[in-house]
Amino acid sequence: MSVEKAPDTTIETLRYWNERGRALVRCGRHEEALECYDRALTVRCDFPQIWANRGNALRYLDRLNEAEESLRQALRLKPHFANAYNNLGSVLLDLNRLEEADSSFRAAIHLEPGNPGFHKNLASVCMRAGRAAEAHGHYRAALCLNPDDAEIHEDLGMALLLSGNFREGWAEYEWRWRTRRAAAEVRRFPLPAWCGETISDKTVLVHAEQGLGDTLQFCRLASHVPARDIILEVQPPLVRLLSTLSGPRMVIARGERLPPHDLHCSLMSLPYALGTTLDTIPAEIPYLRADPRDVEHWRRRLADLPGLRVGLCWAGGRSPTNREQNRIDDRRSLHLTVLAPLVAVEGISFVSLQTGEPAAQATHPPAGMNVRDFASALHDFADTAALVECLDLVISVDTATPHLAGALGKPVWLMSRADTCFRWLQDRDDSPWYPTMRLFRQPAPGDWDSVTSRVRDALRHLPA
Repeated sequence: MSVEKAPDTTIETLRYWNERGRALVRCGRHEEALECYDRALTVRCDFPQIWANRGNALRYLDRLNEAEESLRQALRLKPHFANAYNNLGSVLLDLNRLEEADSSFRAAIHLEPGNPGFHKNLASVCMRAGRAAEAHGHYRAALCLNPDDAEIHEDLGMALLLSGNFREGWAEYEWRWRTRRAAAEVRRFPLPAWCGETISDKTVLVHAEQGLGDTLQFCRLASHVPARDIILEVQPPLVRLLSTLSGPRMVIARGERLPPHDLHCSLMSLPYALGTTLDTIPAEIPYLRADPRDVEHWRRRLADLPGLRVGLCWAGGRSPTNREQNRIDDRRSLHLTVLAPLVAVEGISFVSLQTGEPAAQATHPPAGMNVRDFASALHDFADTAALVECLDLVISVDTATPHLAGALGKPVWLMSRADTCFRWLQDRDDSPWYPTMRLFRQPAPGDWDSVTSRVRDALRHLPA
């Protein structure tokens, strides 16, 4: 940070460093913002707003314990500081201290009941704690205060979908296109979007949205678009595999030149356009297929593996820029050593389906766990699909891998975090999306040990 001369008076100096820090936060320059707040506190250390702003900067830097202390200092100086309670709640939520976060957000609402953001944040705690029905009420309270807030509508949509209310949930989820995040990421098409009207004489471009797992899950709906012609655009690693999908005339990679079309629709808007409900989810499997020649190749490579062949995937992907996505990944992913209890089950050969940096953990597995690692031979999802076809079971955390296994009609056990994704619904160990899937849910945030124990016991009951 370049050193600039601050104003002469104490109050003006505090205001200068505080406002400069806030401007740097808006630019994402949190380290420099923190320096500004610390400069201000060397002048006077009894201004609660500066302590609160400092706490926010520390939160964005993932220095959560320091952020908590800074915000608590703000509250010591100003006990009725609603924003400080709200921001402290966010830090406590990041720390997975849900009861304390709940209390902090409720304190903020008590002091300032007309702030919609406070109600939204309390709803977020309810979602993390598995109380989706309660979350609905807080999201709706927030919308009463700010009916046009797209992010609240989107969050309400996910809460409704988690509860199985697809009809209203998909409609609310469509608000995601109006959020600030979407404004930076949304693709602009010169032709209109399809929203469910009759299009029997039209060509529709259906394009992937969000992650690889989302594409694998929702690509089945492209076959149900009542159009004359369907073009499916997906992420490059999925093109070869999704070319086996019935329905689309053509599957192209994102980035290729788009063929002529009349309308477009994102994959994750198809459930809304098609009016998909729990009772009408197309669950015919398999809807994707591996190349028989690739399958035979993998059968030969795995011929020496005795017993049941079980694929493992224990970690998701990380983003270099998306802080919230990485926080979710922290909750959904684990280290291979957490699966050490599975070694106690005899007659199993483990095969790594893990990709990315966590794949290296397979070279140093838990004692007694022999994991065959083929990561270097998996160049796209068609390769992985052929390998999965040669396995008896896939065990995975919530990544693209369980979607792949489910789409292929292979037995798959999903190890799910406590604050599960909306697609897995609540209070059930099966999935209407994938008839061959079984869910093993965390009973409490971070409790992978009990999940692994139940998976181990279930493995013992599989026929050899």
